[in-house]
Amino acid sequence: MRPPQRLTGNAHPAPGSGMTTMKAVVRDAYCSPDALELRDIGRPVPGDDDVLVRVHAAGVDHGVWHLVTGLPYLVRLVGYGLFKPKARVPGLDVAGRVEAVGRNVTRFRPGDEVFGTCTGALAQYACARQDMLAPKPANITFEQAAAVPTSAFAALQALRDSGRLRAGQQVLIIGAGGGVGTFAVQLAKALGADVTGVCGTTKTDLVRSIGADEIIDYTREDLTDGARRYDLILDTAGNRSLSRLRRALGPRGTLVLVGAQGGGRWLQGSDRQVRAMMLSRFMSQNLRGLMSTAREQDLHLLRGYIEAGQVTPIVDRTYPLSEVREAIGYVREGHAAGKVVITLQDLL
Repeated sequence: MRPPQRLTGNAHPAPGSGMTTMKAVVRDAYCSPDALELRDIGRPVPGDDDVLVRVHAAGVDHGVWHLVTGLPYLVRLVGYGLFKPKARVPGLDVAGRVEAVGRNVTRFRPGDEVFGTCTGALAQYACARQDMLAPKPANITFEQAAAVPTSAFAALQALRDSGRLRAGQQVLIIGAGGGVGTFAVQLAKALGADVTGVCGTTKTDLVRSIGADEIIDYTREDLTDGARRYDLILDTAGNRSLSRLRRALGPRGTLVLVGAQGGGRWLQGSDRQVRAMMLSRFMSQNLRGLMSTAREQDLHLLRGYIEAGQVTPIVDRTYPLSEVREAIGYVREGHAAGKVVITLQDLL
């Protein structure tokens, strides 16, 4: 496939110039990532409970592709806009410095370094509710901080809430070298589990370095041959049948499906999660799908793990804002080791 052309735009005005515009990646309708444009648009104005963040870095994951394309259609039905996107600027995960605050904001002040979730992260400025931000851990970069929220929320909630992980349990993490998987391995270890990570040959060293007790290279071994059973399986890869996964699951074990691949325009693989939950009613094994959410308490919990050195965000590549299309394409290829991040250092 021919790579998309680099997005271009005018230079950013110098700080203090009084300009009220910014560079942002924009689409006015659901579209292919190739149709995204870098434009000059008005800066967002924070509401009474909002924080205006000068963006230093923004995370990119499969969710960005879903919000740009509006696929599967289920995405539109859960509140992002039925016929066109409610937010012109995509992007959820953000790290940067506070530029301004609304009248009711008491937790932050201009100049504070923060990370969390917002509306329109793929821009020089973005607004976020104060309860969706936390102070950036001092021991990581802005790029690492932007890699955290969405993927780490999914990993944490899959292990703790859906999987009900307990110390000493045997956990299998499929896709251990990916965005969610690298967080899941580290969090499972922090929670006291014995972790086996499943990944391709090129990621085995990475997965071992972040704490996995054992590695399965799926290109050389069949993890579903029934030779070993696990208390908890997290499948972040989304392409194995439920019957195969159940062969690796203990009689009363839990399978948590994180994300999905393939399928049609309505569900795009999430039908596997629906089937899993229906089947779970008729068996001793617990099969669950995951719909993770941004939670203030979880963001602070993750910050604590990072500051304690128990979790380190893994960033595979960074791209400038003008190369958002390439970044989304790389994520969709499925080869990223850890996370992909947009850096705005050239626009600061």
